[in-house]
Amino acid sequence: SFANNCLLARRLVERGVRMVQLYDADWDHHGDLGTRLPRKCLDVDRGMAALVKDLKQRGLLEDTLVIWGGEFGRTPVVELPTAGANQGKINGRDHNHYGFTTWLAGGGVKGGHVHSETDDFGFAAVKDKVHVHDLHATMLHLLGFDHEKLTYRYSGRDFRLTDVHGKVIEEILA
Repeated sequence: SFANNCLLARRLVERGVRMVQLYDADWDHHGDLGTRLPRKCLDVDRGMAALVKDLKQRGLLEDTLVIWGGEFGRTPVVELPTAGANQGKINGRDHNHYGFTTWLAGGGVKGGHVHSETDDFGFAAVKDKVHVHDLHATMLHLLGFDHEKLTYRYSGRDFRLTDVHGKVIEEILA
């Protein structure tokens, strides 16, 4: 289960492993939302809460950056696919890149801080929007790297990991 993987992650961090990634592929809820989503949230919520609590109890959270997120969000409304699509289920949510959540804990992040907000429907970010380059620049900063110095040459041009964009989101730093 995901919770077991969280326990394994904590044990790896205790033993000095510098980077641990937990991956869960069961989030593509285009159908059967009423059954699958509550079960998935329960599994992930308990596991992630226990991971953060365990790291804090052991004095590891201040030096461990925990990041939870995905590559896109979900629409705040049920999608209505065309007839015959979606295996006959009309109760899922579509992908949404206009507004989604990523949360960070420990590792130099200000605890309890909420940055940005969406519109009243939860569809699109409307205040203090964070571009993916800003998120990456901030994560690199928290890991002790200057994103502007991480360049590589390709086809005769220097590229940065955050392209020519990206600024550290100072408001979330502890």
